[in-house]
Amino acid sequence: MTPGSNIPLPVARVTVDVAAPVRLDVSSLLLTADGKVRSDDDFIFYNQPTGPGVTYRSGGGTAPDAITVDTSAVPPGIEKIVVTASPDAAGQTFQGIEPTATIRNADDNSVLASFTPPQLGAETALVIVEVYLRNGAWKARAVGQGYANGLAGIATDFGVSVEEPAPAAPQPTPTPQPQVTTPPPPSAPPTATPAPSGKINLDKGRVSLQKNQTVSLVKGGRPLLSQVKMGLGWEPAFRGKDIDLDASVIAYGPQRNHIDSCYFGKLSIVNGAIKHSGDNLTGEGGGDDEVIVVDLGRLPQEVTGLVFTVNSFSGQKFTEVAKAYCRLLDAASGEELVRFDLTSAEAQTGVIMAKLIKQFSGEWEMTALGDFVKSRTVRGMVKPAAQAL
Repeated sequence: MTPGSNIPLPVARVTVDVAAPVRLDVSSLLLTADGKVRSDDDFIFYNQPTGPGVTYRSGGGTAPDAITVDTSAVPPGIEKIVVTASPDAAGQTFQGIEPTATIRNADDNSVLASFTPPQLGAETALVIVEVYLRNGAWKARAVGQGYANGLAGIATDFGVSVEEPAPAAPQPTPTPQPQVTTPPPPSAPPTATPAPSGKINLDKGRVSLQKNQTVSLVKGGRPLLSQVKMGLGWEPAFRGKDIDLDASVIAYGPQRNHIDSCYFGKLSIVNGAIKHSGDNLTGEGGGDDEVIVVDLGRLPQEVTGLVFTVNSFSGQKFTEVAKAYCRLLDAASGEELVRFDLTSAEAQTGVIMAKLIKQFSGEWEMTALGDFVKSRTVRGMVKPAAQAL
């Protein structure tokens, strides 16, 4: 297909996948006759993968992300479904990248058409194709319209409300220093006593942290460099109400540079050294709601900071959440090493739970944070989490 060309759709269910030499994030918007979404529920992407007649499928980094449209299930009043794409790496443009959208029969995967937008440059997001209704029949059109302000620009253009944290002034990277912490009073859960160096470590068993306390992941004089699990859990504050929160971990380099984010839509990053258990849609059930496994010994050298976050794309505030916590476990034995219970709540949609920082000596330190931010997606957590390092 060429820009502006269209084809009739011979089947009711079609899938559009978008492939490129780099990882792309693909999303979709359901639009009315005025070219706008009815609400944020009509924005279908990695953090909200289903909508009326439209579903998102992650390729997991090994295959292209895809959008499937069931035209027979699209609700009345929706006349167009646009499929968008943006590079996964923050700030990356389409310069030198040739994305190709392939429209397929969703039932047998046969190819109906393909489209590669020409002459791309500074664009950081594209409306690449659209599925639209014309005179009672569904068609597909090649578009290739670019945006220089990323997926947020597309979403805003079509009427989606996008929350973005205020940009932070650049700050120098602090030199890691030993952090002296004070154990909680006797009424608090059992806490290990500080080692002679002034830092709490794992020698005395499980450590229960309070906000802004730090524990060195050292046991018997040796840094913990095996697989650990970060379990995150929560319960609804009001009986009978589901709470759909998303746990994530954001990996940073020594200059607070964002390397990658692991969340339910991207279950494995940094060559499998960090993996996510998948999404829990209700918060119901005992134990951890979502688990992130980190192989400390396999992390690339450039990864020096990990920040664990929880956010609510659906807009539920943390005042509606009870018993939120994070806990670090030995992945091999299941032993709980460190625990942090969130004891306060704010009417915000995101919280930075904890961070792991690699020291010059090679050991890792975990600090409890509990800082609330206004963000419904892991992308919106990247900047405030960097400031917390």
